[in-house]
Amino acid sequence: MRAWFVLLGAGVSAPAMAAPALELGAVWSDHAVIQRDRPVVVEGQALPGAVVAGTLGGEAAQAKAGADGAFALTFRARKASAEATDLKVTSGSESVSVSDLLVGDVWLCSGQSNMEFQLSRALNGGMEVAMSADPALRLLQVPKAMSYLPEREFGKQTRWAVSGPETSGGFSAVCWFMARELRRARGVPIGAVHASWGGSKVTPWLDPAAGAEIGGAQEMALLALFAKDRLAAVTQFAPRWTAWYSGENRGAKPWLKPDELPWQPVPAIKGWLGWDKTPLAAKPTGTVWMRRQVTLSAAQAKAGVTLALGVLDDMDMTFVNGQAVGNTFGWDEERAYAVPPRFLKAGVNEIMIAVTNTYGNGGFASSADRLFLTQASGEKMPLGEGWRYAIAPTRTYPPRAPWDANAGIGLMHNRMIAPLGHFAMDGAAWYQGESDVDTADYARRMKALIAGWRARFGQDLKVGIVQLANYGPASDKPVESGWAQTRDVQRQIVVDDPKAFLATAIDLGERTDIHPANKLLVAQRLAMGAQGKALPMPIAAKAEANAVRVTFSGVEGGLYAWSSDAAISFELCDAAGACRFAPGRVDGDAVVLATDGKPAAKVRYGWADSPVVNLFDGRSQAVPGFEMAVVAN
Repeated sequence: MRAWFVLLGAGVSAPAMAAPALELGAVWSDHAVIQRDRPVVVEGQALPGAVVAGTLGGEAAQAKAGADGAFALTFRARKASAEATDLKVTSGSESVSVSDLLVGDVWLCSGQSNMEFQLSRALNGGMEVAMSADPALRLLQVPKAMSYLPEREFGKQTRWAVSGPETSGGFSAVCWFMARELRRARGVPIGAVHASWGGSKVTPWLDPAAGAEIGGAQEMALLALFAKDRLAAVTQFAPRWTAWYSGENRGAKPWLKPDELPWQPVPAIKGWLGWDKTPLAAKPTGTVWMRRQVTLSAAQAKAGVTLALGVLDDMDMTFVNGQAVGNTFGWDEERAYAVPPRFLKAGVNEIMIAVTNTYGNGGFASSADRLFLTQASGEKMPLGEGWRYAIAPTRTYPPRAPWDANAGIGLMHNRMIAPLGHFAMDGAAWYQGESDVDTADYARRMKALIAGWRARFGQDLKVGIVQLANYGPASDKPVESGWAQTRDVQRQIVVDDPKAFLATAIDLGERTDIHPANKLLVAQRLAMGAQGKALPMPIAAKAEANAVRVTFSGVEGGLYAWSSDAAISFELCDAAGACRFAPGRVDGDAVVLATDGKPAAKVRYGWADSPVVNLFDGRSQAVPGFEMAVVAN
């Protein structure tokens, strides 16, 4: 050791420590829960062709790493056990061990912000956190991160944790409550894996096979190109974006002809909800152009620059001298776009940014000092002043690129699900749909997601879907509703899948808050479905004499109309789509709607963004929202 320090003192470099060749999959750490009654597959990496040996408790297994170094050790299926066991894997002189492994049921919890909603923020959250200690309830929090290609590792290191006040507060409330309910009901260890992202559509959670099915080979190739050459990919995508804009605005092309738009000075570098006395302070959603001119010398233009724009909320398409240089979605991601010399010129250069906001505040979300040009020499040219804006007269939102954080293909799967490998699980709970309201093929995307999960975690994987809560405007007359349509799509997905179940939240929301705090009842319904307990579901709507009888399955103790002698929120619609409210008379496990001699081609229930419903079974389980054709008896 003394000689080693002498060498360092003499300026001789120490040899770099070689990175270990043997690694276990990211899901394997101390305190993990192994799925019972399924073969235990331990995946990892070793030297290509190396022999890998492992022991799980007293059982041994051996495998040979492939040409890419990947290996998989397979151990026999095990019964549930709260007795801790250890895993040790060796290859050559290297070994890796994990300890305190239990055997029970493992559930994945995924979706958007209502799944992400933390236990500490839920109703009675402080008390629930304080009482959350359970040595046989284990939690794995997957870090939020994205990748354009599937990865073996999470965005940062994470480990399984034993549930307790120090570990549960920041965990998903719905996921934790569901896991606790399953612990109480089954009496076996439960592992809860939480991987969700607020605002996400379903598409970023698709695996590559599902992504190719939904987006097509061209989109997947464009995504792969973006992983290698962002500017080239943006250049290929730009015609799609510009065609949308020109189509919306009678052929207008302001990125080429900026003076087509009426410009006003940007009041301040901050979100435009704070731009008092401007239209954007009252109506912040939509697309707004930002314009800034920059004067470059011939040498500066010849060397190229990097354009830093801070955070733009929430998506942008950025042009320099009419050339697309960047496209990003993200209300927390700083933009930095390389602008090559061929896009620049000596003299005045036009920077044009189309910023599209879909929710809440929009526009500049960073301080003025985060906007600058970085020259090849490293010198920075401030861009915090001199901006102008013009509101684009668009009616729709722009097309989304396959690398779009919240709507692109597989970005969240690649970094948050793929690293789980083929870790066997009992089921998955999905709490999402708000961001996919009005997505025409939502059912197809969801079915592709579920198929990908089953290919990865086991074909017997149960899937629970939370039906959207009541949120948004109320109505005193029948209306069309994208939220109601999405609820019915979620119901139909479950009807078509014998291993899926629905947990409705149609009665648990808050009209003015998209994030209702009552997560316990949602979780209890998921836990009931996970145990195979039937929940109320409509079966059929059959015409009778001057009436329509709607029958239901999954009802226990009969149906009840709370606070009324009639079941409300039912509608009857004629063949032309004209709908009318139709009070319902509860009859055992059915509801009878009087037609009053008027045509009735279909029946709807809870058909509004924020309906008021009062139909429950004897267990206080709500009937989900639905639409159904009326058939002859």
